[in-house]
Amino acid sequence: MTIGDLPLIGRWLQTPAVREWWIDANGQPADPIGEDNLDDPDVAMWIVSSRSSPFAFIQDYDPHAWPDHHFGHLPLRSRGIDQFIGVQELLGYGHDPAFITAYVDRLHTGGAPVIGTDPHPTNARAIRAYQKAWFQSKEERLTECGPCFLMEHAKRAE
Repeated sequence: MTIGDLPLIGRWLQTPAVREWWIDANGQPADPIGEDNLDDPDVAMWIVSSRSSPFAFIQDYDPHAWPDHHFGHLPLRSRGIDQFIGVQELLGYGHDPAFITAYVDRLHTGGAPVIGTDPHPTNARAIRAYQKAWFQSKEERLTECGPCFLMEHAKRAE
């Protein structure tokens, strides 16, 4: 993701399906993704495209970069992920599990032993998408980010 993608991300963050779940610990809209986020060495952000058409956002981060993070128990080099589809017309067609699976495979190939994600416990669409991408349900927990349903994807033995 580049600085040129920020207006697109800003528009996507205003769509109802994204705004409902991209929230802070108090249930309020999360801070917008800005230029300062692009410079964070512990986070990698990407625009997901199909046929040169951008339709989604995904990021991965080092959970060990934050003290007491709820994925701090994962082995070193593990990553956390967050994602959303920004083009509302593409919701409900199975795109989430497809690009999540491809991205998780890429992270595992790069050396990440476990990938964690933490959708809101009532976000059934996200939980189903992660389950279809082979994430295992762990537990519901109140975290520093608010209520989360913790899920993990371990690298498969080859």
